[in-house]
Amino acid sequence: MKVLQINTFGNLSTGKIAVDIYRTLRAHGNEGAVAFARNEVPGDVPSFKIGNPLSVYTDGVLTRLTDKAGHYSRGATEKLIKQIKEYDPDIIHLHNLHGYYINVPMLFDYLKEADKPVVWTLHDCWAYTGHCCYYSMAGCDKWKLTGCTKCPQKKAYPASIFKDNSSRNFSEKNQMFHSVKNLHLVCVSKWLDNEVKESYLKDLPSRVIYNGIDTSVFKPSSGNFRIKYDVGDKRIVLGVASTWDTRKGLADFIGLSKILDERYKIVLVGLNDKQKASLPDNMLGIGRTDGPKELAEIYSASNVLFNASVEETFGLPNVESLACGTPVVAYNCTGIPETMTENDGYIVEPHDLKTVALKIGEICDAGKRIEVSSFRFPKDKTYEAYMKLYEELV
Repeated sequence: MKVLQINTFGNLSTGKIAVDIYRTLRAHGNEGAVAFARNEVPGDVPSFKIGNPLSVYTDGVLTRLTDKAGHYSRGATEKLIKQIKEYDPDIIHLHNLHGYYINVPMLFDYLKEADKPVVWTLHDCWAYTGHCCYYSMAGCDKWKLTGCTKCPQKKAYPASIFKDNSSRNFSEKNQMFHSVKNLHLVCVSKWLDNEVKESYLKDLPSRVIYNGIDTSVFKPSSGNFRIKYDVGDKRIVLGVASTWDTRKGLADFIGLSKILDERYKIVLVGLNDKQKASLPDNMLGIGRTDGPKELAEIYSASNVLFNASVEETFGLPNVESLACGTPVVAYNCTGIPETMTENDGYIVEPHDLKTVALKIGEICDAGKRIEVSSFRFPKDKTYEAYMKLYEELV
């Protein structure tokens, strides 16, 4: 069995999931490859690079001018389709198709013609809206009632400067995504699966497969994080994100810093230089880590992870933190609660910072750690479900 995956990133964010799925395939004696546009893949992963920095930049500019995400990158997509034909996979597995790198109508015309089984893992909500990847924070439900129009998040990623093409996008996606007969959806949480069942994709077969992580890396780990950053014996409240946009809750962390006393140190991972410079003195901001091993050391050195995001289809930082033995305080919204049990920490109503501070204090006072032997999301276990799905389709 040969599976080709297509994704924006090679080994960042959802790209890590694609790489782990490939390695699970190999462990089962199968073949695979990853086609990607940004970042790089590890050396052991066969891959195809989609486009180049200039094509991605051009796609991004045109998308901002027209609000037609996924309608450019024609040359890059033509080359990819040729490579797919030569590779001749048994199954084509799609991940994120937004990201300024691929022409989605061209790709689906090919998928319709090729008549191969297609798996599409939905990591966000873009597949069934006319513009946005998330809508919970905006409180918008046009996608399930009237159809998208007059988008309240026109300037949210994938941003449009001038036009609102959400109504036409909504109609075209509906038609396009129903043109492939053998299309199977995978949702990364029950919450997302329930949302899909209220969208125009409700008639397509779907199942829930949670994301998994590498527990040989994400595990209780020792390191010099406290010494390196001169944190001492402070109670570390950790926040982790690959990109700190509004929905990730940076403002809530700053608000929390005004409530917690001098015993605490809030540490945020993944900030850019401008964001780091804007933090108050009682917060520590660091950029991207050198890799998952260093990140695991930071999780392990922390007393508690606070996940202040209000829009997550799954909540990967929760899972990574729990695998390292560190309890979690997170908001009760979207797919986040599914990553936790009552023994893993606390679920709090969004933006209730007084309760967040109270629960963080309870965790730190008790010196609570998580028993990792009961961890529920090792990649070998969760990605077995993809192997079963592939076998069904082949």
